[in-house]
Amino acid sequence: MAEHTSTRVNSAKMPQFVGRTVRLVCKVLQFKGDTALVEASDGGQVEVRLPKDANVTDTYVEIIGKVIDASTLQMMACVLMGDSVDMKLIDDVVNMIHDPRFMGSMF
Repeated sequence: MAEHTSTRVNSAKMPQFVGRTVRLVCKVLQFKGDTALVEASDGGQVEVRLPKDANVTDTYVEIIGKVIDASTLQMMACVLMGDSVDMKLIDDVVNMIHDPRFMGSMF
């Protein structure tokens, strides 16, 4: 079951998850070929490698993908989240998830 988990991260947490599947809520900034530049909940920029059938049409999305390196994500799936998301709230949730006071045996 552990191979199917995907922890929510921001750009600062990505280096801890290289090679693993994560979820990144982000704002799409621009597309360039088969990549997208996005802004994570903490304001950091991440390059997302898009699959050929990518359907990234909203301003805000949650990318589910594999962390390639500290600032690159290979998209596996995308959850469309519309044109308005409270990124401060998202970042607070991400930081709480990774706070040792609240971490269980999941990590």
